[in-house]
Amino acid sequence: MKKLRLGILFGGRSAEHEVSLQSAKSIIDGIDKDKYDIVLIGIDKEGRWFLNESSKFLLNAENPSLVKLNKANSTEVALASGNGDQQLVAVDGGKPLGKLDVVFPVLHGPFGEDGTVQGMLKLANIPFVGVSVLGSAVCMDKDVAKRLLRDAGIPNSKFLTFDRVKPEDVDFEMVQRELGMPVFIKPANLGSSVGIHKAHDRKEFEAGVKDALTFDTKIVIEEMVEGRELECSVLGNKDPIASVPGEVKPLHEFYDYEAKYIDEHGAGLEIPAKVPNDVVEKVKQLAVTTFTALGCEGMARVDFFLKNNGELYVNEVNTIPGFTAISMYPKLWQASGMTFTELLDRLIALAIERYDREQGLRTSYASK
Repeated sequence: MKKLRLGILFGGRSAEHEVSLQSAKSIIDGIDKDKYDIVLIGIDKEGRWFLNESSKFLLNAENPSLVKLNKANSTEVALASGNGDQQLVAVDGGKPLGKLDVVFPVLHGPFGEDGTVQGMLKLANIPFVGVSVLGSAVCMDKDVAKRLLRDAGIPNSKFLTFDRVKPEDVDFEMVQRELGMPVFIKPANLGSSVGIHKAHDRKEFEAGVKDALTFDTKIVIEEMVEGRELECSVLGNKDPIASVPGEVKPLHEFYDYEAKYIDEHGAGLEIPAKVPNDVVEKVKQLAVTTFTALGCEGMARVDFFLKNNGELYVNEVNTIPGFTAISMYPKLWQASGMTFTELLDRLIALAIERYDREQGLRTSYASK
């Protein structure tokens, strides 16, 4: 069987750049090399694309806080649009570097998880893993996602949105009156808990707002929902399925960036979560409903709060969840009976399935 030429796209112009490097390493280590010819495309923090050698594409690979993209002796490349066999070209001299059969974007946060790269890959006519343009953009923007969930009758926390404001314009008294204290302050378009702050008082609130506005021009402030933190992985296109849920037990103030990716003891992960069977089924059903309501395909991780009274609240949806050695998305599928390698195969197959379906659509109009 002919191998598929698989482009793995990682790094990127995001505060989650380092997380993406770790996820890419895990995918490269776990993928079936007998089925795929791997083409590593690392994007630096300035947005330049480089072809990388699999044996040395990272510096400080074993240290999550110091890991870096290795650009030494790498070829800077660009993506050409259209249906030709030479989609990758060298920036210097324009040398053609071949065609990609499918791309696996492992780009967390803006300029990767927000629909921008997905749109570019659609223009280049290349199948790609994961959620398409609209669903990616919707899920990336916490404000838009929460509005759609609310309109669909899917329970999520109360929130306020502030767009294109100065820190001093965000009224502490008004927020306290509407949402109570403590609250969570979040950049609208970031993930991995980057720029997120839990504020108990005015001092923490003002510092949190100021920092969040350095990451995005729009911030979302949410009420705190007291409850257990559950996560569920969803996989599929037309008929998505859900994994068993897992529980995150943060040992930090909350499940922040350091707890997720740097401090291996920053949180306890209980997989599967120790909850009654009826709660398991409710989580799985609501995860699929949320996935569909937000226009997702391929994959996503849906995060919940389970209150003491049994009520479930959707916290957020991650369309390119972490694939690191300690990430919940692959771990939940492993607990559901699917190995990491099988999961990667399934995601790639779903990408090609969607591409083939879309290729059957008409792109021109001819009068009868």
